[in-house]
Amino acid sequence: MSQLIKNVEMIDGLIDYLQQQEDRGHSWVVYDTDNPINSKYDLRCFADESEALGFAKSYQQIWNWHEAVSISTIIYDLKELDKIQSDKIDLNNNRKSIKKGKAMNLNNLENLKEEMKNLGFRDKLIEKMEENMTKNVPEFTLHDSVPATKGQVDLALHFKQSGQSDFYYFNKFTVSHNQDKPLEEGQQYMVISKNEDGKNIVKKHENVSDALAFFKEQKGNSELAAGKDAANKVTVASMENGKVNYVAKEFNRTYYASPVNQTIWLERGKGFTAEQAANLIQGRSVYRDDMMNMGGETYKAWIKLDFDKGKDRFQNYSINQYHDPSYGFDINKVLDKFNIKELEDPAKKVLLEASLRNGNRPLVSVEKEGQEVKVFLEAVPRYSQLNMYAENGKPEKREQFLKETALSSKQEKNKGQEKEMSESQGVRR
Repeated sequence: MSQLIKNVEMIDGLIDYLQQQEDRGHSWVVYDTDNPINSKYDLRCFADESEALGFAKSYQQIWNWHEAVSISTIIYDLKELDKIQSDKIDLNNNRKSIKKGKAMNLNNLENLKEEMKNLGFRDKLIEKMEENMTKNVPEFTLHDSVPATKGQVDLALHFKQSGQSDFYYFNKFTVSHNQDKPLEEGQQYMVISKNEDGKNIVKKHENVSDALAFFKEQKGNSELAAGKDAANKVTVASMENGKVNYVAKEFNRTYYASPVNQTIWLERGKGFTAEQAANLIQGRSVYRDDMMNMGGETYKAWIKLDFDKGKDRFQNYSINQYHDPSYGFDINKVLDKFNIKELEDPAKKVLLEASLRNGNRPLVSVEKEGQEVKVFLEAVPRYSQLNMYAENGKPEKREQFLKETALSSKQEKNKGQEKEMSESQGVRR
């Protein structure tokens, strides 16, 4: 291994990267034994041994030999090499000196701030991240909630400090959709239980998903409440001797319906934004123009979570992809079929398309029975269409908002399909 690592300063980063891959469920890694490993891009990670061996075999060439090994083995070898190299470094030039560590932390902090801002997370989360990094907390989770079409979406951002340096990583966040209404500003969830001395212990939670999970783990007498503090609370559930004996009527659906959740993985600050992730978990489609395949090539596609197949072994839903332009869904052309007032203004049209690509349900003005009304739009790439909803959430028939030319074209198409069907059944008109 030592002859393969030419840049020993990269060892820490490689170890952290491989540990992250283990967190994602990967167990095997393939690398080129004839070329030095300078970065994580020289490694290919796989979940199964057969996949790794198959990849290694497919890349065997006369002067280019690829080897597949378990990730735990290569991490051990890298740590041993790191130990050897560290012993050779003079104390005054130690790469983990306090002075260097502080400089790296500041750069690390600025990079994470920029990443979080680009991903659309709120300023209050960025401030909390800085607080935890300043305190040198080795691992922490930040919470936030956003309103959903029904209920709310809870976000949990996971930060972890490198085991080899002072560097922090933000590689994933989770989104959970539940049916509970968002709390008012300044309110929070609380799990109240008693210690051995009979005194109340109050555990505060910023979102209902974490509060429910913690409450359901209790074994004795406990209470789940919401409010500004323990003195100003409303009890939504309680248990006695570990058995639930009360759930508020308005909280019933939230308590018994498991939240739908998904882990969103990030790569160097790139991935689904907070807004896109919140819309994905609600079952909507979002557009990405920076997706990357196994060969490192970028492509464009509409993405939707597949809730019908259930979760994979990593407890995530698989995704359906509708590639652009090969799949044939052009949001610009589909919008132009409808009489939507906002489309008359080029600037508003651009904003409308951007909102739909992020998975939102923007509110637009249309005409119905001679009156201007408001409807929500939703992109449906699978069927190359738009769904429309009244302000009360009820579906609207999209055909009634089509332009005359688009409506005529649709009617002619339907007549043609009916004729083909009749003739195929031996019926002629």
